[in-house]
Amino acid sequence: MSQKLKEKSLSPEIQADSVNPPAPEKLSVAQLDERIRRALHAAAEKKALEPVVMDLRGIASFTDFFVIVTGANRRQAQAISDEIVEQMKRHGSPASRVEGYQNAEWILVDYGDFVVHIFDEKARRFYDLERLWREAGRLDVSSAELATIAL
Repeated sequence: MSQKLKEKSLSPEIQADSVNPPAPEKLSVAQLDERIRRALHAAAEKKALEPVVMDLRGIASFTDFFVIVTGANRRQAQAISDEIVEQMKRHGSPASRVEGYQNAEWILVDYGDFVVHIFDEKARRFYDLERLWREAGRLDVSSAELATIAL
């Protein structure tokens, strides 16, 4: 290892950044891409619970955002998925794939730059994506915010 690289890697600023990475940028509904807002709106129309958007830019290479919602039961989870897929398709954004629809414990709808996760309550607590991806920026979307989403 060269002396210059060794000195740089030992600098206090570099060490501090590796221990305490910079906080992710604070998200707001207005800053979200129209497609993500549309997916949130569609989920809200089917009374999805606890909507959360997680900003994975900079910490994951496979997608930029997670949209996470909960359905109270299997039928509601499927209805949420159906509404999201239908509205997105109607507006020119078909899903790349949908997985887990039959079981409806965890339905994944992939749009490439964002992924929608529709959980039943038990599976959401068990898989706890919010904890698993805790380094991501997080936006808890309230019912009031959902009602004001401009599309």
